[in-house]
Amino acid sequence: MIEILIALGAGLVSFLSPCVLPLIPGYISYISGSSLSELLEKKNINLFPIVLFTVGFSIVFICFGATASFLGSIVLDKSYELRIVAGILIIIFSLQIIGIINLKFLNYEKRIRTKKNTNGLSSMFVGMAFGFGWTPCIGPILGSILAIASVEESLNRGIILLFFYSLGLAIPFIISGYLIQKFMIFSKNLKSKMRIISKAGGGVLLITGLLIITNQLQALGFYLIKYIPALQSLG
Repeated sequence: MIEILIALGAGLVSFLSPCVLPLIPGYISYISGSSLSELLEKKNINLFPIVLFTVGFSIVFICFGATASFLGSIVLDKSYELRIVAGILIIIFSLQIIGIINLKFLNYEKRIRTKKNTNGLSSMFVGMAFGFGWTPCIGPILGSILAIASVEESLNRGIILLFFYSLGLAIPFIISGYLIQKFMIFSKNLKSKMRIISKAGGGVLLITGLLIITNQLQALGFYLIKYIPALQSLG
């Protein structure tokens, strides 16, 4: 469905955001237990701690999604009002991402200090810490997906939605660790385009918020499935 595609794309935009992409080499270096210069010289990168790191933040995001859906189900009899509020929140978040407004509380970043990584399992806990202390760019994007999750029909749908959001963030993270040399070149070339990527992602979320308020998001999903039948498997 369209919500899953939006969540997957939102995860990718989170990864490419100006506050996240430049930090990726540092995270990979930390959880791998090697300096960046050592990683660039290695031919084979140990992906296990990197995968565990993504599992860690995915657990946190999925729990947030389940909570949002659960709270939404409690006020199911107020589904119209909840849909309007969710749409308005998504629009506010999208305007923050685009740069039209600047709400300082959305730029708050909680940094969690941890000791030097010494084993693979600790990477998962560092990933969970990352999930709780995400950077300013992730906050509005994740908040938008959680707002969508709150109006989903079931708890499972909310979990699936945040699973795909996490997947959109995790897959490029793992690939970056595996291809760290090429990633350094890629991120350097992409630096000048980060603002465009953020604005494009914000634009998609702005449209999503408007579609939710007008109750047309599902209609768009049915329209896409009609012309792209393969999307039906995502529903």
